[in-house]
Amino acid sequence: MYVQELEPVAGSLGLSALVAALPLVIVLVLLGGVRMKAHLAGLTGLLAAVLVAWLAYGMPLDQTASSAAQGAVFGLFPILWIVVNALWVYRMTVRTRHFDILRRSFGRLSDDPRIQALVVAFCFGALLEALAGFGAPVAICSVMLVALGFDPVRAAVVSLVANTAPVAFGAMGTPVVTLAQVTGLPLDDVASVVGRQTPLLALVVPLLLVALVDGRRGLRETWVPALTCGVAFAVAQFAAANYVSAQLADIGAALLGAGALVAVPHSRRPAAEPVRAAVLTGVRSEELDEEDSGREVVRAYAPYALIVAVFSVAQIPAVKDWLAKATQTYDWPFLDVVDPEGNPAGGNVFSLPVVSTGGTLVLFAGVATAVVLGVHARVAMKEWLATVHELRFAILTVTSVLALAYVMNLSGQAATIGHFVAAAGAGLAFLSPVLGWFGVAVSGSDTSANALFGALQVTAARESGLSPELLAAANSSGGVLGKMISPQNLTIACAAVGLAGREGDLLRKVLPWSLGLLLVMCLIVVGQSTPVLGWMLP
Repeated sequence: MYVQELEPVAGSLGLSALVAALPLVIVLVLLGGVRMKAHLAGLTGLLAAVLVAWLAYGMPLDQTASSAAQGAVFGLFPILWIVVNALWVYRMTVRTRHFDILRRSFGRLSDDPRIQALVVAFCFGALLEALAGFGAPVAICSVMLVALGFDPVRAAVVSLVANTAPVAFGAMGTPVVTLAQVTGLPLDDVASVVGRQTPLLALVVPLLLVALVDGRRGLRETWVPALTCGVAFAVAQFAAANYVSAQLADIGAALLGAGALVAVPHSRRPAAEPVRAAVLTGVRSEELDEEDSGREVVRAYAPYALIVAVFSVAQIPAVKDWLAKATQTYDWPFLDVVDPEGNPAGGNVFSLPVVSTGGTLVLFAGVATAVVLGVHARVAMKEWLATVHELRFAILTVTSVLALAYVMNLSGQAATIGHFVAAAGAGLAFLSPVLGWFGVAVSGSDTSANALFGALQVTAARESGLSPELLAAANSSGGVLGKMISPQNLTIACAAVGLAGREGDLLRKVLPWSLGLLLVMCLIVVGQSTPVLGWMLP
């Protein structure tokens, strides 16, 4: 049995916290300062965490290795299982050219570039975030906007800023699922609080997007459809996160937001020529003028409808209970950890939701998609393997970061840092979103930031008398605002629109919005930690 210690270094909490923070500092410096590739930085940080756990905390090497192995397995299943299958569905639509049909369909909804930005970057980007995440929305939406005639820089900035509100529930809820796992808090509780924070961003972001596209004129002339879209998105995300399923939060929000936007008469009015001339400074793709049959348009939308249908059926109580029976629970080998009070650590037991997990449900929808789109089984398998190959470095990054997080959590490193940070007292509520923001800004992933800092936030909250669910959620909600300034996302955006080497230009354009929205989120969390906004919490 391994008993966690809070002050293993010279009996000092401060010195112990300094040593415990080394793996995180190493990862952040390698990523942000040295610009090392994320998977190499993650592996280096994992090695540092193992050495600190073994040498400073006295955790037996076999238990340290077992902790890392469990984190890596959790990174593979269910996290990357979701991402791979979701991106596989997208690749099949590209191969059959139904993605091009979908793009043309969006272009015909409105000729107003400000409305097009909302449809493509905000609504469709949220749907892509819900299904795949990990940079896919920024890359795909940037290319679509350039094809519609947007200037490449404007297209990239709009796509980066739009990729905020849906991030916490992206990739079928992967960030909040990870957050619940590493903190030991119930998923429904964490998702519920996040669902009372990020919808507030959704009210603001559409207004910000039309202002980015066309300045004050855009805000003055299109605030009604923008606000309508934001309200519908926020309501759907709140309702799904609190009463339906975290995995469906972004899908429902994206679809309802798009439906509300299209329903506003103002959205379908032809744009004035001065607006189009001022905004559409790029070259419009001639492919947008091709005609598509109604049958092919329906097939283009079918993959997303199938995913919604499969997940909706899985939420029916009888079906949900039946799927849950397939969940396997194991005593994780070579792991016997208790906290300083003698309570067994949650990591001693490992649950494997084989069928009910989001990745398996997406796989079912993907098989149905292959049938609907007429993709031969051999071709579908080839695309699946190509997806795994495409994500090989992301797979290595996620597994190494999750392994690092599990070693830090089970050895007691995260608890030590949490107790030390708790000294911030009431100021902790303000700093909590900043920590998540910083983690995502460096790692490029809300999932990774939650894995790194989730347990720390909960420990600090308990020590300072704040709600653990509030600070855990704040880590994820603050993190979404770091996505637009992460080097990975900036690089993806530049590569997608042919601006290689101009990441610095994009950073200067989006950084003020990232910081401004972060301040808003910090104030929201502070308010929710007091009676002022405390009524918002479940």
